[in-house]
Amino acid sequence: MLKTTFLAAVVLATPAVAAHRDTPDVQLQKALEGRVPGKPVNCISLSSTNSSRIIDGKAIIYRVGGRLYVNEPRSGAASLRDDDILVTRTFSSQLCSVDMVRLIDRGSRFPRGFVSLGQFVPYTKVKVD
Repeated sequence: MLKTTFLAAVVLATPAVAAHRDTPDVQLQKALEGRVPGKPVNCISLSSTNSSRIIDGKAIIYRVGGRLYVNEPRSGAASLRDDDILVTRTFSSQLCSVDMVRLIDRGSRFPRGFVSLGQFVPYTKVKVD
């Protein structure tokens, strides 16, 4: 009886949790709130990159100082998951739109696929007077 009740509670709670997760477009919009886009660039400096964040099925956001660069891959974006490990092999000190990023499952450490990067769109904070 207790197992049945517990299982029923989990089943009933699961759709409610999934329903409250923002869509990729909303996640990206929230991440860029208060920022304005600039002219897309083909490369960003790897040594200046502080962090990266994956927007499921949509984009990778790279933080370079106080600026965010959004990369919506040319192919493979649907494979992006926020729990992936990004593995990038470059031949210079820059990450460029011609580079590919391998996706590794964080739990199993197995390769999951790759994305082909697109241009990087810089987003800077709006100056408030």
